[in-house]
Amino acid sequence: MSQYSEKVYALVTHIPPGRLLSYGRVALLIDVPGSAQAVGWALHRLDLERGVPWHRVLNGKGYISTSCLEHTATIQRERLEAEGVIFDERGIVDMKHYLWPVSFWEAQTLIEAALGLPAAFRPADPPTSD
Repeated sequence: MSQYSEKVYALVTHIPPGRLLSYGRVALLIDVPGSAQAVGWALHRLDLERGVPWHRVLNGKGYISTSCLEHTATIQRERLEAEGVIFDERGIVDMKHYLWPVSFWEAQTLIEAALGLPAAFRPADPPTSD
């Protein structure tokens, strides 16, 4: 497996049940912006026995966009509905409601830990306003 695919799997593994990311958001969080289609291909090639919750990644507009015979749209929808994700009458999910609110730095830390990579330098968190 490529390092790109392994980063995708490492991040997607951490998406909590009932939460979602888009292909584009995964690409951004693994620090390869603009590679949403490659995220889709990585998940398409996924060995299901790895236990990666591939079904928690959707099109950015909230559509299921898989055409894979092994990871079918029906299976994806059933798994998401079992986790409490609600589809509207057009088969669309409200991505704003179900989006996993992980930051870039949190995602990088999860990926590094999962892949056994050394932790990168992280700038201090910006101060918060009260």
